Amino acid sequence: MAIVEITSLEEPGVEIFGSLTEAQLRNRVEPTKGIFIAESPKVIHVALNAGYEPLVILCEKKHITGDAAELIERCGDITVYTGERELLSQLTGYTLTRGVLCAMRRPQTPRIEDVCRNCRRIVVIDGVVDTTNIGAIFRSAAALGIDAVLLTRSSCDPFNRRAVRVSMGSVFLVPWTWLDEDIQSLHQLGFKTAAMALSDNSIALDNPCLKAEKRLAIVMGTEGDGLAHDTIAKADYVVRIPMSHDVDSLNVAAAAAVAFWELRK
Repeated sequence: MAIVEITSLEEPGVEIFGSLTEAQLRNRVEPTKGIFIAESPKVIHVALNAGYEPLVILCEKKHITGDAAELIERCGDITVYTGERELLSQLTGYTLTRGVLCAMRRPQTPRIEDVCRNCRRIVVIDGVVDTTNIGAIFRSAAALGIDAVLLTRSSCDPFNRRAVRVSMGSVFLVPWTWLDEDIQSLHQLGFKTAAMALSDNSIALDNPCLKAEKRLAIVMGTEGDGLAHDTIAKADYVVRIPMSHDVDSLNVAAAAAVAFWELRK
């Protein structure tokens, strides 16, 4: 490996950690050349365990022989840029979690048919843009038995740096891809759809008919307005979480965790 100490924000090769936007990292023009940023040794180890390719590391100097030593050795022959904490914070615009970032190769996006082939429970994330909520939903999905995640294009990219960190690397554990058609297209794959929404015709989350479904897609909507009326109308079930004290709804990440646990197979 090559360890390069940087003393300037203009150091060639470090722009991927500072000046490039999430959209530029994603590289929509040539997706096979896209990258993403994983943050903290624990999350990076999860990505490596899942087979993701490391490209370059940015690490606080004190962690080279400390928290990041095993990680750096594991990544093999790649460049490690290092510097003092204050300089790296100026470069990235934030304080590094546990002092380490790793740029990694973005894999090709799989087909829905491949992601869902052997699934019994999946979640559809429709229009959720908050990175914290995306990361939390993925973490709950991994922990509570969801087999795959589908996202509409109006949702946040799961490989957003903050979403990856909040998920604690769970975005690398649960298969996911983009859903470009409406939820009725999932019928072709054998799924019934359950839209999580408040509606006059909704059924309670603990209704036995939901658990009886062999293949079920749980559809979660935006943080503020929830699911669109058209999406709700196309769902096989409209489902509500029974609540007390006149509370009408939960945060989308909390609601997802409740639904995943109740509807697990």
